Amino acid sequence: MGKPTGFVEFQRELPGSRSVEERIGDWNEVYLPFPDDKLQNQGARCMDCGIPFCHSGCPLGNLIPEWNDMVYREKWDEAVERLHRTNNFPEFTGRLCPAPCEGSCVLGINEDPVTIKQIEVSIIEHAFDQGWVVPRQPAARTGKKVAIVGSGPAGLAAADQLNQAGHSVTVFERDSRIGGLMRYGIPEFKMEKKFLDRRLELMESEGVVFKAGCHVGVDVTASALREEFDALVLAGGARAPRDLPIPGRDLKGVYFALEYLSVQNKLCEGVSVPVEEQINVKGKSVIVIGGGDTGADCLGTAHRQGAASIHQLEILPCPPDERDANVNPWPLYPDILRVSSAHEEGGERIYSISTKQFVGEDGVLKKLDVVDVEMKRSDDGRMSFEDIPGTEREMNADFVFLAMGFLGPERKGMIEELGVELTERGNVQRDEEWMTSVPGVFTAGDMQRGQSLIVWAIAEGRSCARAVDMYLMGESDLPAPI
Repeated sequence: MGKPTGFVEFQRELPGSRSVEERIGDWNEVYLPFPDDKLQNQGARCMDCGIPFCHSGCPLGNLIPEWNDMVYREKWDEAVERLHRTNNFPEFTGRLCPAPCEGSCVLGINEDPVTIKQIEVSIIEHAFDQGWVVPRQPAARTGKKVAIVGSGPAGLAAADQLNQAGHSVTVFERDSRIGGLMRYGIPEFKMEKKFLDRRLELMESEGVVFKAGCHVGVDVTASALREEFDALVLAGGARAPRDLPIPGRDLKGVYFALEYLSVQNKLCEGVSVPVEEQINVKGKSVIVIGGGDTGADCLGTAHRQGAASIHQLEILPCPPDERDANVNPWPLYPDILRVSSAHEEGGERIYSISTKQFVGEDGVLKKLDVVDVEMKRSDDGRMSFEDIPGTEREMNADFVFLAMGFLGPERKGMIEELGVELTERGNVQRDEEWMTSVPGVFTAGDMQRGQSLIVWAIAEGRSCARAVDMYLMGESDLPAPI
């Protein structure tokens, strides 16, 4: 603890952002660089608690107080070493994670928590700028081969760990480029893809083989992979979207959020997309159904395309501005109203509202029929929503994007062919050793957990990698956070 009075002397501070007028005119990241002296002050706010709850708040078990103090002392090389001990990709989590560590920060009991997320991303970017992040070659190769299906954060974390253990790792991705939802779901203004490409180039130079445009279960059978490789890791995510099966769902203009986001991400990367497949909302009325991060991503994308109006609808009530200590006590993740950069840019959020039907003309969307709802909880804790009479109304809409989450992994193809058992919720079942019901086939990330956070995906990828290493070698020195 470099400065015992730091949390008294310095207030929480975050980097500034580019003006709304500037940033909605391009696809670059929103936030401005954060000066080192200000970052040191933020590191000084860490209290070196007797029990640092940020450790338990972070699924990766990041050594947060240690690298906070190192930043304060300007020991950047030691800080990045500590950071990489527990996190393969801090440049991803430092941009995309909602920071449950900050929600459990002890200082957050009665003050603003430490800016852990900003310190994290600053450490890794400083390390890349200084040339400290270089390829690491395994001490020896084991002769074992591992196939990983899916190149999202769970698959990449497992690949990185297993490669460092000396196994020959091949990552299969059905999309034309590697990265999963980090490439095709996350907009450029949240994470420019140059940061993803930088890490992938590093992994390739370390020996990881990437095979994009190879859909396991379609282009190659899962049984063929089982014959060629000593172990198989399923990390294909939870890509089955939650639909809204109401009248008018088949009208032109109603899309899943990922359909919209993926097309724009491809265009941002210079990928040629046929005009008839492009989704551009310039000058149009847009409604996003779903109040979460994916909905906000659609909101920010629509701003940059020049939508005339945007409304984001959420069936749940508006969260409070501050946590309710009786219902949502520290150190639980605070269930409060969050304002993303996309919300700062405009649009209107409407809570406690339900869509009853889509209305169109000649097969094209024109309006929505909506109604206000009241949420009720039964004695067993289940939620239900009741329409409020007299609140029925129409909303104009040229485009609707469904951002209501995902239901689990897609079952056709690879999962059906392998015959792995599923949980009651439709996710891939695993045992305590991360193995599915099929011997030698493991799973990690959203495919077995359900839709979750990037930090959970990386943590599970690391833990699954240790289990695979144990299976192949009988022992393992790889760390496992879970």
